[in-house]
Amino acid sequence: MDWIDLTQIIGPGMPGVALSEAKNLERDGWNAVNLEIYSHAGTHMDAPIHFGVEGPTIDQMPLESLFGVAKVLDLTGIAPSARITIADLGHLEEHLNSGDSLVIKTGWSKFSRSDPGKYRNQLPRISEELANWLVEKKVKILAVEPPSVANVNDLQEVTLIHRILFSGQVIIVEGICNLDEIQVDAVELMVMPLKIAGGDGAPARVLARPI
Repeated sequence: MDWIDLTQIIGPGMPGVALSEAKNLERDGWNAVNLEIYSHAGTHMDAPIHFGVEGPTIDQMPLESLFGVAKVLDLTGIAPSARITIADLGHLEEHLNSGDSLVIKTGWSKFSRSDPGKYRNQLPRISEELANWLVEKKVKILAVEPPSVANVNDLQEVTLIHRILFSGQVIIVEGICNLDEIQVDAVELMVMPLKIAGGDGAPARVLARPI
């Protein structure tokens, strides 16, 4: 089956992104732009150093950790600021295998353009109990639609959740989109972050293929 692109388009108006003309076809013979981009802009991957946890930087991520089978948890319509708990997993509590990845489908990405304040400040987030459970299950990748797995306005919470996941070697991918195109319970997931030396995070191309 065809691959589905779960990646936001980097462009003007995206927080953390600035584009400017570098070359012009008429003047210089070719077109080119300068990119200034925050390491956690748009669809991106976090590295443990992002919250001071020991582990590989973005450029050191083992390739085998960047792809694999992901189960899809459909929580479309979840309430703003909701905490996602183990109870929300439903049948996945029994059927998520060690080494699987988890994609959480909430529909939240629609707010990235239509209501950026809601997208950032009222995001549904991972509870502490679920973060610990994901570590115990040895989940490979956790991919979510909001710009973070935790409340970015609560430093204690956002630090705790990231550190739990990173300490358990769970790779965090945030800001995915287009999950309405996924109508199955499992996909082949591929995450390709920019290879930034010593990177604490990087914009990433994220692809999924139904299986």
